[in-house]
Amino acid sequence: MNSAQRFGKVAVMLGGTSAERPVSLNSGAAVLAALQRQGVDAHAFDPANRNLGDLIGGEFDRVFIALHGRYGEDGCMQGALELLQLPYTGSGVMASAIGMDKWRTKLLWRAAGLPTADWAILDAASDFAAVEARLGLPIFVKPAREGSSIGMTKVTEPGTLSAAYATAAEHDPLVLAEKFIDGAEFTVGILGDTALPLIRLEPAKDKAFYDFEAKYLRNDTQYHCPAGLPDDKEMALRQLALDAFRLIGGRGWGRVDLMLDHDGAPNLLEVNTSPGMTDHSLVPMAARVAGIDFDALCIRILEQTLA
Repeated sequence: MNSAQRFGKVAVMLGGTSAERPVSLNSGAAVLAALQRQGVDAHAFDPANRNLGDLIGGEFDRVFIALHGRYGEDGCMQGALELLQLPYTGSGVMASAIGMDKWRTKLLWRAAGLPTADWAILDAASDFAAVEARLGLPIFVKPAREGSSIGMTKVTEPGTLSAAYATAAEHDPLVLAEKFIDGAEFTVGILGDTALPLIRLEPAKDKAFYDFEAKYLRNDTQYHCPAGLPDDKEMALRQLALDAFRLIGGRGWGRVDLMLDHDGAPNLLEVNTSPGMTDHSLVPMAARVAGIDFDALCIRILEQTLA
């Protein structure tokens, strides 16, 4: 049996029904092509238009999850695959559900003594002026259970927090207001038990923050990898990211986002348990710097389903 045959028939799950469907279609197409280049018997599977029973009828042996957002990254699909007894890539039910919920992730980190910025949960009855006063401006407002910066607003003017809440609430009734960290943003890819080299994100000067457009549509966002930090600082932040990932129960692969404030102190932002795998994506970028090309990365992730 050659190395590709040991995987059997692989479903690459892509698309889905979340707000991140377009990104997932791109991720899945890239993963599918990479696996097929390596001789893996891989097939696209879009749960938006396929019945999960087809996974059994199609006699698939394992699943590469390239879904992002709800019903793919939040534990729902992981639970279904557990019931079907199909091995799948990435984190399990609990870690996926927690990682999708930025508020509960922050609660866990804070309880364990890991650094994360102060926050407030907003609803229609919130005292928005009091939240502005407590957190200080600017404030990031985001749906607690969406990804790709969907529904996010950077509040810079007094009295505008309620409008930002309304925007976020269109995507999720659970809305998080987070204290703005004025500093450099980094992301740390996780592969198995290893944290990949840090990437420092630098949006174009006319962007208020690293939003959906900066992530997926623009070509003037700069990515610095190596990130330009001293070795000891880099390794400390890699370890922090690993600790943060493990604390929510993460396994296999993922990504942890964080910021350094002006004093160089880290603040954890969020975990992605099924990160992007597009040409703009960050885990493949960090893997390349670590000497792992895209095809090899996809195989490394899929190999974790053999354990």
